[in-house]
Amino acid sequence: MEKINTSKFLAQLPKNIFSGFVVSLIALPLGLGLALASEAPPISGIIAAIVGGIIVSIFGGSNVTITGPGNGLVVVLLGAITTLANGDLFQGYLFTLAAIICSGVLMIIIGFLRLGILSDFFPSSAIQGMLAAIGISIFAKQFHVMVANIGAKGDTISLLATIPKSIYSLFLPEYNHLVIAAIVGVISLLIMIFYGKIRHKYLRLIPAPMWIVLLVIGLSYYYEFFSSAPYPIADKLLVQIPDKVFSNFPSPDFSSVLKPKFIGVVIAITLISSIESLLSIKAVDKLDPEKRRSNTNKDLMALGIASIASGFVGGLNVVTVIARSSVNVNNGGSNRSANFFHSIFLILFVVLFQDQLGRIPLTALAAILVFTGYKLAAPKNLKGIAKIGREQLIIFTATIIATITTNLISGILIGILTTLIIHFILNKSAILFARNLFKPNVLMFKEEVNGIYFISVKNFSSFLNFFKLKRNLDSIPEDSDVVIDFSLCDFVDYSVQESLIGYQEVFKKKGGSFEITGLDKHGTASGHPLAVRRLFSFSQKMKIGSSLTKRQEDLKKVASNFSWNYFPKKDEDATYLQDFIFFKTKKIKYTYNNILNKDSSFKISDVEFSEGEFIAQKIIKTTILTIDLKKEIPVFTLDREGLLEFIYKIAGFKDISIIGHPDFSKRFYLLGENSERIQLFFTKELVLFFESNPYYHIESNGDTLLLMRKERIASVKEIKELLDFGVRLEKIISKINYNELLLKSVQIKP
Repeated sequence: MEKINTSKFLAQLPKNIFSGFVVSLIALPLGLGLALASEAPPISGIIAAIVGGIIVSIFGGSNVTITGPGNGLVVVLLGAITTLANGDLFQGYLFTLAAIICSGVLMIIIGFLRLGILSDFFPSSAIQGMLAAIGISIFAKQFHVMVANIGAKGDTISLLATIPKSIYSLFLPEYNHLVIAAIVGVISLLIMIFYGKIRHKYLRLIPAPMWIVLLVIGLSYYYEFFSSAPYPIADKLLVQIPDKVFSNFPSPDFSSVLKPKFIGVVIAITLISSIESLLSIKAVDKLDPEKRRSNTNKDLMALGIASIASGFVGGLNVVTVIARSSVNVNNGGSNRSANFFHSIFLILFVVLFQDQLGRIPLTALAAILVFTGYKLAAPKNLKGIAKIGREQLIIFTATIIATITTNLISGILIGILTTLIIHFILNKSAILFARNLFKPNVLMFKEEVNGIYFISVKNFSSFLNFFKLKRNLDSIPEDSDVVIDFSLCDFVDYSVQESLIGYQEVFKKKGGSFEITGLDKHGTASGHPLAVRRLFSFSQKMKIGSSLTKRQEDLKKVASNFSWNYFPKKDEDATYLQDFIFFKTKKIKYTYNNILNKDSSFKISDVEFSEGEFIAQKIIKTTILTIDLKKEIPVFTLDREGLLEFIYKIAGFKDISIIGHPDFSKRFYLLGENSERIQLFFTKELVLFFESNPYYHIESNGDTLLLMRKERIASVKEIKELLDFGVRLEKIISKINYNELLLKSVQIKP
């Protein structure tokens, strides 16, 4: 285990105990409900939460995650129990316990082999489609239970189709005995729906699922002590808790371990457990106030150990769960002890309130799951995917249909295959991927001058090779400045861009910066900032600026903050740059992302130009600032003294020294034809400004300055710094009366 800061741990202990208690209030009804939805004994869900919380809090690699039974596994476990049952659901449950144990072993192996990166090989839209399909399946099954039709059977589509029939049956005389139970279910659903609108701080201390539990238990006591009528909900519609929960553990049945069906179940449980856990860990790391990175491989091994232990004592498999983890963070949970205490409180609930748990109607628990299923498959998720692009909608829909009509493994595989086919179509070829899949496509180095980590990505970047980029990003301290350049990348997937947004948030909160450049030239199929981007437009009408990237949106804000104008589209008229020495031998293609002040004296531009010809031709992109001084100054070039400038000296180019400033002459290389005029212009104030500020390449063509730092596209942060530097430089130069200095120098000469 990692070294623990004892004093900090003890100081945070009260908050973690409280957070663990709040989480347990949600975990109790959810554990019961998820187990029932899986056709497993209700207590098996609680066992998974207890075992998972204790073991993962000791051996895990995450910080604020909560573990227990997961939503994503309901469909898998339900399928496993019914598939392996052979007509006996309890026997199917025993076979499934064995499968959970075998799955735990596989998860330990996955973690040991450091295969946590496998989660990056799943396209985002396919994952979202799989989760939506799980939500639809949970909704379809549990809606019938919520309206007291616990005998409804069939696949997801048939269950959806028969929902009106279940509702209608409540109005028939022979089903009058089920009406109260159904009303309890509907009221429970309404509590889940409208709980979010409650703003009373004390009422919100108790989560919605626990309010439901308290109210339905209170209803049973009302009928027991205050009503002459018998309790109107039959025993078969109540949670069944064994009398001796912690003594009569069921024994897993390994007799089918070599059968194909059993092996298929193990693979399905392992796949979905791993995906759900890795996605949850990734999401919860973004919520962590301290922005710590979880050790996903260590967490997978801990989850595997917990699943083995849970399976041996009759519990479901253990995964990392996003909803309960979010509650943990929101209530002050700061380390793994919150997960441990949530398990302790669950043990106390089961031991002390065993009778009360048996009073909970299945319809109330089903309502919680109906709401959960709806949230996973809400129409707004569909709308969100559609906004990103039609191709993402196709992937999302194909995954849902395939998952519902077949199974989860087939569904996710079809989602991946659909993604690949669409990528081939968008690029009009599969050659780009086949030719470059195994080639290194990520170049990273740390710039000496400013310490920025610069990463250049070329060829393509998608879910197929994102792990290469991720490996580099994970090696960078999160308080650093990072620039990722995609200008050499022909194709950038939505999954990659979505993952990079997560890095941006982490670096920003850690005090660093994380900026993406080079996507402004890429065409998109929609106006969404994370839409799939391709270097050549999807149509002939697509132009730079028709769909703004995140960087362009930020540049627009920068311009707006200064009350300046922003023009993202390309401008092929760049003749004003030809007077500068830097561009004399270069062919300027166009400028774009132009920011101008009201009189156009300041202009920031991204520039694309080429140098060399034929096979020696090289395309370069950079960001420049030009300042029209509206007065005459000397023609000069100022650069940081370096190896290239030393070679210039050897070649005969004379470095102009500024008298009285030897340090400046050592640090800077100043070049120009009229050295006397340049020496006059470089006043003491101007020299001190250059000595006390970051280095830039600066040129004067006689009345306009050109400023740039690197032969690459600048990040938004660098543009702000460049603009600040330029504004301050212009103020100093505006004070220099160059003509008067010239006149004085002439008068002084004999």
